[in-house]
Order: sequence, then structure tokens, then C-alpha cells
Amino acid sequence: MFDWENVSLIVQKEMRDALQNRWFLIFALMFTTLTVGFAWLGVVGARGQGLAGFGRTAATLINLVLLIVPLMALTLGAMSLASEREQGSLAYLMAYPIGHGELLLGKFIGLAAVLCATLATGFGIGALVLAWGGSNGNVRAYAMMVLVAMLLTIGMAAVGILISVFSRRVATAVGASIFTWLLFVFIGDLGVLGTAFVRTLPLRSLFMLTILNPLQVFKLSAIMAVQSNLDVLGPAGLYAMRTYGTHLSFLLVAILTAWTLIPLTLSYTAFKQRDTI
Repeated sequence: MFDWENVSLIVQKEMRDALQNRWFLIFALMFTTLTVGFAWLGVVGARGQGLAGFGRTAATLINLVLLIVPLMALTLGAMSLASEREQGSLAYLMAYPIGHGELLLGKFIGLAAVLCATLATGFGIGALVLAWGGSNGNVRAYAMMVLVAMLLTIGMAAVGILISVFSRRVATAVGASIFTWLLFVFIGDLGVLGTAFVRTLPLRSLFMLTILNPLQVFKLSAIMAVQSNLDVLGPAGLYAMRTYGTHLSFLLVAILTAWTLIPLTLSYTAFKQRDTI
């Protein structure tokens, strides 16, 4: 059983450390600025063309989330344990009556909390800008996109912590997190998959390759929230809608949840073996 007082102390420490981390502050400022900027452009477009801004802005923000949010979560997660280990403070923490699971869970919850708070701040200010500009479009689509983005963020933080468990130095952890981000963003991109394999792979295989990538799972979920269909994604999107129908959203959310639970489970197993005092 977990001692939740120990977990709470670790959560508070992780949140303080994150707020003092210059990389986190840079990422948070960049994300908030870009989100508000896109929201403002949505207001200008809505005024100029008479179009609602929430759905249009949500569609624009999908690509922003795909590029910045996973990099932010992966990097900060990868630094969490690696920095403690490199500084020697991890051994100091483990000398206290704190279990491996309590330490790992506390770090994960603290990191996930500050990341989700960053997303809530950026998206929240963006929503206020849209509301101030008179946009009365699909608020539900905007909110659903934010919730799915948070699921992606939490999953990428879990993957980052898994990287951190195996990293002895911060530089190694950051390098591995950036490589993982590049792998997700470029190698698993739907456009690359569609161009390279759509003529040789069955649609079912193409779709299965797509949902192995959490970024593409987020993209599918967010696009469904914005326009209720996946026609824009071509054959793979059409196959997904035809095969899974209304159950597709639940499948995608389950996959994003698995991207949190599986890395955390692996992290706990490896952490307990590698960092036993």
C-alpha cells in the first residue's frame, strides 16, 4: 500500500522543481503565447469572414499540440529522475522510508499536474480571447480537443519518466527524449505512412500502424471532436470510421490511457531493480 503522505510530499517537491526549471518556463511561455496568438487570428478571421472561431481555432491548434506538447512532456519527464540521480539527491531520497512506487507516482503526478495546468492556462486564455471576439462556434469541440491534449500530455510524461529511469545523466535523458519525439512526429506521421504504404498495405494494417503512435491517436481524436468524421485523413480515416463507428472515440481514449499505464508500469519495474538502496 502507498503512504499517500509521502506521495503528496513528492508531488509538491516535483511541482516546485518544475516551476523553477527554465526549460519548463520556456515551453510554457511559448505554448501560451502561440495558443493566444492563434486564438487572436481566429477572432480576426471570424470577424472578416463571418465564421465561428472555436472550431476553426481548435483545428489550428491540433498541429501546435502535436509539435510542442509531446516535446515538453517528454523532455521534462526524462529530466525528472535523471537530474536527481546525477546530482546525487536520488540516493538521498531513497534513504528515507519512501517506497519506489511512492517516489515514482509522486513525481509523475506532480509533473502531470504542472503540464496540465500549463495547457489549461494556454487554452483557457485562448478561449477567453475567442469569447471576447464574439466567437460562438463549437465550444464543445474546443473543450474535447483540450481534454484529449491533456491525455496525450500525461502519456508523454509517463514515457519521459520511463526514459529517465534508464538514464544516468541529464544530457542522455534529454537526447533520448528528443529522439523519441522525432520518432513520433516524423516517422509515424500519417502523411508519410499514407505516401509510403497505402498502395502496398491493406487499410487495416495501415490503421493499426497509425494507432501505435500516440500523436496520431491524439490527431484522430481531435479531428473527430472538431468535425465528427475522418475524411480529411484519407483511406485510413475512412476505414476507421467504417469499421469502428461510434466506438472509435472510446478506442482512441483507451489507447491514450494505455500510453500512460504501460510506461508507468515498466518504469516502476525497472526503477525498483536499478535504484535499490
